[in-house]
Amino acid sequence: MPGTQGSQQSTMSLNQLQDFAINFVYNLCTIVTLPVEMVLRPQYGSRYFPPVVMFFSAMMMVFLPLLFGFASAVVHMIPFARFRGPVGMIGIWGLSRLFFLGSMVHGVRIWRRMIHMETEQNSLYEGPPLPFFRRLPFSFWVTRIVIEPAFVFTLSVILPNFFILEPSAAHYLALAAIMLAMKQYLSWYMQWSYIRELLDARNAGPIIAKIIEDKATSDELASVHLASFPKNLPDDIRRSAAIHIASVVSPEARPAAPEQSISQQR
Repeated sequence: MPGTQGSQQSTMSLNQLQDFAINFVYNLCTIVTLPVEMVLRPQYGSRYFPPVVMFFSAMMMVFLPLLFGFASAVVHMIPFARFRGPVGMIGIWGLSRLFFLGSMVHGVRIWRRMIHMETEQNSLYEGPPLPFFRRLPFSFWVTRIVIEPAFVFTLSVILPNFFILEPSAAHYLALAAIMLAMKQYLSWYMQWSYIRELLDARNAGPIIAKIIEDKATSDELASVHLASFPKNLPDDIRRSAAIHIASVVSPEARPAAPEQSISQQR
């Protein structure tokens, strides 16, 4: 049935577009938050950060200080204007140096795990939280989505007041906190969405059976986004329509979830 195949392909294309968008946003957030997550989760698995994401994050930490330096130079070139230089112990250049130093330390640790694979149970696990986060009475996802981003954002606000961070470094931490919350929300959403699809498919099963038998009510048809079938519809067409509906609502009909945003979490 060409019409049925075209409709199913359209549904698959929409699902693939959504999965691509989620995967894109997730990896973009990971590129920005990688330096922060290296500190928040220092025991992350050997495959938690893909090599491509690590490359783009390293490039970000190379060019971000240059961008801030260029912006500062342009501001100081404005005639008849005086701007006070940044005040603080650690600026964006300092964060960049700390990132590459930490990457070397973590590189040795990850290399050992790659050589001795028996020392690691789940290479996609982000690792346990810092010790003081474990003492808080919050679940795993609340800690990841709310507590850790709030902690990073609080540091971006408080540390400049004590002249520890320069504004450039504080701005980066504030952005990383927002990106971290979004990244972990996407991870949670994809986990929830998969379970929700299984429940929806189970609940739609009896309705599909009633559609085949021509016993489904208008409310039951509305729950699967269908109008009532014509009364004189042949049984074979009714059965084909029910099979198509089952293929649409079934999770197996959809593309696999983004590998980075699903399989790495649990």
